[in-house]
Amino acid sequence: MVQYDREDLASGRVRWTDLTPSEWRNRDERGIAELKETGIFQPFEKEYFRKDGSRVPVLLGGALFEGRSNEGVAFVLDLSEQKRTERALQRSEAFLAEGQRLSSTGTFSWRVATDEITWSAQLYRIYELEIGVPVTLELIRTRVHPEDISLIEKMKMVDQARAAGNDFEWQYRLMMPDQSIKYLYAVAHATRDENGQLEYIAAIQDVTAARLSEEALGKIRSDLAHATRVMTMGEMVSSISHEINQPLGSIANYGNAARRFLAAEPKRLQEVDQALAKMVTEADRASAVISGIRALSRKSQPERVALHIEELIDEVLALVHRELVSRQVVVRAEFGEELPLVRGDRVELQQVLLNLVTNGADAMSSSSGSRALLVRAERSEQEPDSFVDVCVQDSGIGIHAGELDRIFTAFYTTKPAGMGLGLAISRTIVEAHGGRLWAEANNDGPGATFHFTLPAAA
Repeated sequence: MVQYDREDLASGRVRWTDLTPSEWRNRDERGIAELKETGIFQPFEKEYFRKDGSRVPVLLGGALFEGRSNEGVAFVLDLSEQKRTERALQRSEAFLAEGQRLSSTGTFSWRVATDEITWSAQLYRIYELEIGVPVTLELIRTRVHPEDISLIEKMKMVDQARAAGNDFEWQYRLMMPDQSIKYLYAVAHATRDENGQLEYIAAIQDVTAARLSEEALGKIRSDLAHATRVMTMGEMVSSISHEINQPLGSIANYGNAARRFLAAEPKRLQEVDQALAKMVTEADRASAVISGIRALSRKSQPERVALHIEELIDEVLALVHRELVSRQVVVRAEFGEELPLVRGDRVELQQVLLNLVTNGADAMSSSSGSRALLVRAERSEQEPDSFVDVCVQDSGIGIHAGELDRIFTAFYTTKPAGMGLGLAISRTIVEAHGGRLWAEANNDGPGATFHFTLPAAA
C-alpha cells in the first residue's frame, strides 16, 4: 500500500511514525491509549504517506492477543477505491442537486403502505418549506390551491392506486403564503421494493414562468389577431357600407310603397302586408351584416363551441360578397355530404376564412382571364381521425415552390402594401384548434389552394 520495501523499514531509515501525516498523529495516539486500556482499539480511518509522497486512505484496527500485553494483530484496509466511489457519488449528487435547482424540478418518493414521503431539497424550495420538515399529505394540502385540492387526492390514489400502482401525471397550482400562484407539473412512476410494497418515484417541475409566458404570448397573439381583423374590415369599408346601404334603401322603398297602398282607395292591405314583410327581411339582412362586423371587430376571449362549418363559410362569403363582385370574382361554395360539426371559436375561424378569401381575390386582381374562387368543405382524407378539410382555391398568379412555407412566416409578404401577418396568424389560430394550415400550387391550372383542417366535435 505504501510502496516501501521491508528493508526500508528494517534499516531504520523509515519509521512507521514517518508514514503518518501530522494531522493524523493525534488519532494514532488515542488508538494506542485505547489499546493499552482495553486491549483493543476500534477501527478508524486515517491516511499514510506513500514512498512517492502521495497519500493512501486506510481503515486501521487491531487488538492484543489474549493473555499477552505486548503482542497482537492489526489490519490495514486500503480505502482508495471506496473513497473514489464516494467522491464520484458526492459529485453526482451535487450535479443532480444543481440540475434540479436550474430546472426548477424537485423529486420525491412515497411509500404507499406507510404514507412515508421523502422530498429532495429543491422540492422543499419549490413549496417554500423549511428543508428537513417531515412531509405529510396534510402539510402538502396547506400549500395546494383550494380549487385543486381534489388533484392531491388523485396523487394519493387512495384505493385504485394502492391496488393497481399505475404511472400517472397531473398539473396543479400552489397558493403561497403571500397569495401568489405557482403552476406545477408532476410525473410519477410506480415501483415495487424487495418486499413487493408499492412506492412512487416522482418529479415535480415548477412551470410558473413558462405558464405566465404562454399566457402573455397568447394575449399578444389575441391582440395582434384583433388588430388584423380591424385592419381587414377597414380595407373593406366601402363594400361593407354597400352591404348595409342596399337593404336600408330597400326598406325605404318598401316603406314608401306601403304608404301608397294605404293611401289608395280602396286600401290595398294585402300589398301593404307584403311590403312590410319584405321590410322585415331587409332589416334582418342589414342586422346580420352589422352583427358580423361587430363580431369580427370585437375584442373578446376565444370561446370553443360546436359549429357548422357550412354556416361559417356562408357568413364570410356574405360579408365579402360586394367586394368580390366589384373585383369580378365568381365564387362557388361546395360542401360534402353529412359534414360533422367542428369545435372552435366562431370569430377566429371566420378570421381565417376571411383572410384566405381576400388573399385569393388579391391574387387574381391582375389576372386577365377568368377569376374563379372555390371554397369547399369535406371530410379530410389526409388525417387519421375525424377531421374536416376546408380549401380555398383561386385562379390567380400562384405561389412559387420556394415560397409555399415561407408565406406563413410573420412579416413575410408578396404584396406591395401587405404586412405579412395574416397567414401567420391564421396558421396560429388553426393549430390552436388542433388542425393544420398549408398551401399548394394548383396542378390543373393557374393559382393556388390553401387547405386547413379542423377536428370534428365529439
